[in-house]
Amino acid sequence: MRARYVVAGIGHTAFGKLPGRDTISLNVEACRNALADAGIDKSVVDAVLIKVPTSAHQFMYGQKVAEALGIKPRMGGAWDQGGAANITLISFAIMAIDAGQCDVALICYADNPRSGNRAVYGRPRGDDAAYGWFSTAAGYAMIQRRHMYEFGTRPEHLGAVAIASRRHGAGNPNAQLRSPLTMEQYLNSALLVEPLRRDDCALVSDGGAAVVVMSAKRARALGVPAPVPVLGFGHGQTSYDVQFRQSLTSTEAVRAARTAFSMAGLKPSDVDVAQLYDCFTITVLMTLEDYGFCSKGQAGDFVADGAIEIGGALPINTSGGLLSETGMPGMQLIMEGVRQVRGSARLQVPNVKVCLVSNQGGTMHTHSTLLLGA
Repeated sequence: MRARYVVAGIGHTAFGKLPGRDTISLNVEACRNALADAGIDKSVVDAVLIKVPTSAHQFMYGQKVAEALGIKPRMGGAWDQGGAANITLISFAIMAIDAGQCDVALICYADNPRSGNRAVYGRPRGDDAAYGWFSTAAGYAMIQRRHMYEFGTRPEHLGAVAIASRRHGAGNPNAQLRSPLTMEQYLNSALLVEPLRRDDCALVSDGGAAVVVMSAKRARALGVPAPVPVLGFGHGQTSYDVQFRQSLTSTEAVRAARTAFSMAGLKPSDVDVAQLYDCFTITVLMTLEDYGFCSKGQAGDFVADGAIEIGGALPINTSGGLLSETGMPGMQLIMEGVRQVRGSARLQVPNVKVCLVSNQGGTMHTHSTLLLGA
């Protein structure tokens, strides 16, 4: 399948606090913009695949969005895999096209927890809530503490991730948070769930984003102006609750990356730029290690010298990521990956031939990897 299928178009809404907007209207706006970017009419779309809104699951949500779009798809529906779902849906679309089940797919996601209900992020975690385990942040705090214990990871290592994302977000006019961050500011920021500081945590955001997927052959026939080939994809997931895992310092990114790199015939050293899921700064460090960009326990030293900033050895999250551009998970990273390969990003890395994108869901429960190339 390498390079036989493409991301033909990308589109998004504003990001931030958007009062009065429901998730369906946000999805429709993002899809309209993605179709315009691909230069195609909605009449050629015959698959609509949607990541469910994290903050407000709805019955038959995929059909509601298709109805609002005015599309009667051959196949469609909604998928829940947390933040890993967007890349997974792109891979599902490619496999469906390859099997002759559809020709042109819209993949979209929208949510409005900032102006609506963000309670899902603070919900109690099963029976352990009796002992104080509440919120998404609590699980990541446990994982970060273990990484610090096993490998000597320091707050300054995590701060380097936050600083890079905020620096890149400051150069993105579409970013929700555009203020740069210094190490002093990071170290003085409030502890939310120790050892997590405020600036270790992703934003809570309203917004929508969408991509169009089709075969390279179909893109040529439709005159799509800037299709970006998909070189590889892969997945991995664990069903274990955090407290029952054998290891807290490794993720299923190992398996997802192995599959994606094998499919693409590439290795980590071939990657020019990466968009890594940064729901928390520790996620970036562990993903760098599990993808093979550095050895286990060495990511802190890897990021400390500016390696992940523009001009560094492996620039990441060049539009700001979840820490600065928008907290709506995953799709913004795919869009920035497409822009980097096209050469149209605001903070463009020179001569990009390969971009890696990671998506991750739950508390390191699910992982998906996408390789895009020129």
